[in-house]
Amino acid sequence: MLKGFSVPLTPQGESALAGSPPWHYSSDCIAIEYWTDPDAVAALLPPGLAPDEGSQGRAFFWFLDWQFTGSNDELTDPARYQYREAFVLVEAVHGGQPVNYCPYIFVDNDAAMARGWAQGYPKKLGSVFQTRSFSAPSPAAAPLSVGSRFGASLAAHGERLATARLQLKETVADPRTVFNRPTTMRRYFPQLAADRQGLPAVDELTLSLTDDLRIVDVWAGSAELRIPEVQGEDMHRLAPRRVGRGYRFGMAYSVTDLRILNDDARRR
Repeated sequence: MLKGFSVPLTPQGESALAGSPPWHYSSDCIAIEYWTDPDAVAALLPPGLAPDEGSQGRAFFWFLDWQFTGSNDELTDPARYQYREAFVLVEAVHGGQPVNYCPYIFVDNDAAMARGWAQGYPKKLGSVFQTRSFSAPSPAAAPLSVGSRFGASLAAHGERLATARLQLKETVADPRTVFNRPTTMRRYFPQLAADRQGLPAVDELTLSLTDDLRIVDVWAGSAELRIPEVQGEDMHRLAPRRVGRGYRFGMAYSVTDLRILNDDARRR
């Protein structure tokens, strides 16, 4: 019997790119609030989502430095299971409920890509960096304190896709005043057979479920964000018209389940 949560399936199941849940994550995060073209947001929304007219194109650009583990002490194998990620979340509405939607996401690790595709995140390979904080005092330590400056960047195929800067000003007592929408994704897998290429095997609107979500040590401050036009990419269509605040914080959660909101492939 072949085993594995994802391919490749083997008798032992040890080569699978992604292991079975539960999946546990911990991260240092930078998130930049900004406003983009509302029409560009609306054009990206899949069936089941509608523009949030009150948001007027509000979005967040996230950079994350992740540590992952499953049930087999994976955090002691950082070469396989540490990774960095960057993505855009735009604000939308599902059935009258405010949600986020993820149209673009980049990651530098194949196992993280496999887990993301299983959830509906449209992950692509990229190179992501962000300023880290260290405990030993130094001009390079970037402590969590007033005046500290942080930077982050995303690149792919030799092109810079996004650059962010942040200067800390104050703490945020209640993270829910900033991060208060669940995230939706489109889980989409096409078919290659010539007579079925217009009929995806999977086309679902999904809702991310995060167990034991914790957001800690939230700092806010002034921010900059640039998303330049790059050949072969569409993300610049969500470039900022106006940038709001930037945030630096820690986040952790576990994943054991996924909610399917719409299943368009089954409706066809």
